[in-house]
Amino acid sequence: MKTTLTALLAICLCLSLGCGVEPTTDPNAGDDQPALPKPISEFEQTKANAEQGNAEAQYNLGWMYLKGEGVEQNLKEAVKWYRKAAEQGLAEAQCNLGLIYQNGEGVLEDDKEAVKWYRKAAEQGFANAQYNLGLMYDNGEGVPENDKEAVKWYCKAAEQGYEPAQFGLGLMYRKGQGVPKDDKEAAKWYRKAAEQGRAAAQYRLGGMYDNGLGVLEDDVTAYAWYNIAWANGHPTARNYAFLFAKKMTADQIAKAQKLSREMIEKNPKLLRK
Repeated sequence: MKTTLTALLAICLCLSLGCGVEPTTDPNAGDDQPALPKPISEFEQTKANAEQGNAEAQYNLGWMYLKGEGVEQNLKEAVKWYRKAAEQGLAEAQCNLGLIYQNGEGVLEDDKEAVKWYRKAAEQGFANAQYNLGLMYDNGEGVPENDKEAVKWYCKAAEQGYEPAQFGLGLMYRKGQGVPKDDKEAAKWYRKAAEQGRAAAQYRLGGMYDNGLGVLEDDVTAYAWYNIAWANGHPTARNYAFLFAKKMTADQIAKAQKLSREMIEKNPKLLRK
């Protein structure tokens, strides 16, 4: 019994005193603990998701390689990842892949291949691709020139509010290409693009008011649009504004300048920042 009691006391002492090992008081204790894992970068996370087949991540990874964001620029890698996303049906990737083939970035320039990918995205309702496809038909690049097809695709994009297509459609109606010539329709689409800040549309809308084409002739409104296009950096609007002012009275010029300010206050989008 005495032996057992002695053994129990030894165990208790071992537990309370650490079996003779003094508790540490080293202020540097813990320095040898494993370091926390390094935070994963946005590029690494995107790549990991892309490699798992996520189409959005594949598209974003393609963009990173294309622009050199978070990784060294690599056009061939950009094409690779855009293609993976495009083949999964992602319209944004299809459109960008079309643009890459049109410009020959990381691949041989190939307008037919560009048209192929623009069409896939356009048929999904992607406005940018619809406009690009219309432009290919307009210019006969990768497809035979076809004004009616150009108008068709411009119209689809324009009705979604895509201002390059609105301007392009205005030009088609003004020239009578692919549609009967119609100055009212031209002015309508110029205005839509002008109101989104497109300087070329603002300049041409000024010309419509200058000459009474599709709208009532109005020197004050014409000058106001020339003035806004000039403020947006249109290369010809400045000269036209000066020449146009010569046939206007001082009172008309003052009214036109006031109108310009009022138009911009009402719609700040008229001026591109």
